[in-house]
Amino acid sequence: MARITRISSGGEFEKKVGYCRAVVAGGFVHVAGTVGQGADVVSQCRSALDIIANAMEEAGVGFSDVVRVNYYLPDRREFEACWPILAEVFGDNPPAATMIECGLIDPKYRIEIEVTALAPGAS
Repeated sequence: MARITRISSGGEFEKKVGYCRAVVAGGFVHVAGTVGQGADVVSQCRSALDIIANAMEEAGVGFSDVVRVNYYLPDRREFEACWPILAEVFGDNPPAATMIECGLIDPKYRIEIEVTALAPGAS
C-alpha cells in the first residue's frame, strides 16, 4: 500500500478549497501552487518561496531536490523581475520550468509558484 503524507501550512485557502500545501507520495513531494504576501511581484515571489521552503523542509527536502517548477502570473511582463531571486534559490540545481500567464485566485496576487521535488530516499 502506498504511503501518503499530507503537509498543511494553515493557509487561508487550504480549508476553503480542500487541499494541503504539500503531499509526499510516489517518490515525490508535490507542493501546491503557492502565493505570497507583499506589495509587488518581487516581495510576493520571495514570500511564496519561503512558504514552499517550509513545506519542503517538513517533507525532508530542499530546493536542490526540486525537479519541476511552474510559475503562474497574471502579467508575464512581471516575471523578469523575479529571475534573479529564482536563479539564487535554485543555484546549481535548476529544475525544469514553465511560466504560464493566467488569472489567479485574487487580483492582489502577482505570482503563484508550484514545485515538485524528489522525496527523501527516492532515486
